[in-house]
Amino acid sequence: MHTSALVLFSGGQDSTTCLAQALSKYARVETVAFDYGQRHIVELEARLNVLREIKAQFPQWAHKLGEDHMLDLAVLGQVSDTSLTRDVAFKMESSGLPNTFVPGRNLLFLTLAAALAYRRDLQVLVTGVCETDFSGYPDCRDDTMKAMQLALSLGMDKRFLIETPLMWIDKADTWAMAHSLGGQPLVDLIVEHTHTCYLGDRKHRHAWGYGCGTCPACELRARGFKNYMERQI
Repeated sequence: MHTSALVLFSGGQDSTTCLAQALSKYARVETVAFDYGQRHIVELEARLNVLREIKAQFPQWAHKLGEDHMLDLAVLGQVSDTSLTRDVAFKMESSGLPNTFVPGRNLLFLTLAAALAYRRDLQVLVTGVCETDFSGYPDCRDDTMKAMQLALSLGMDKRFLIETPLMWIDKADTWAMAHSLGGQPLVDLIVEHTHTCYLGDRKHRHAWGYGCGTCPACELRARGFKNYMERQI
């Protein structure tokens, strides 16, 4: 029986929802983030606010929430020529993938998270990757996660479980999941404190939260929130 988890926690809507689910399931939960030179570096600040608010607003979870970790992954930014790590416009590449795709990102994230989990004696790796509402990233696919789970378990001789709570649901369902886990207070926390915008915009406030409103991440979050609210009527 699994009792502990390490959540890959960026401070965005998806990872916050995953964190809430982990806190509802496991007795001990830690978090990890990665600084890889992303343009939306503000997310690394937002995530600390989210952690603070979860502890303050959800006392039933606060005692389960353990150490937070920040890992320096600057080398990923050095080898990635993408719109998330360079000041270039968002566009589709000839490969059919958007230039927001950072090659190897989730593979490196999971490898380092597993190494940390090994040292911290944590059994489950929780990540917010999704095949339903995503940008076509190959490292978000279910097959990729299954392959990584096998490789990491074999390579570290420790049976890891990679949990992907959002894999088969869309953004509207992600909002609904948050509501089912923490009610309106958690939805409000996600709106106010999480960060998704690729441009790092924390000036423009929308019904769904802060962001530029035009980048792919904002458009996806806004559309999901709109569909979620329509389902509530």
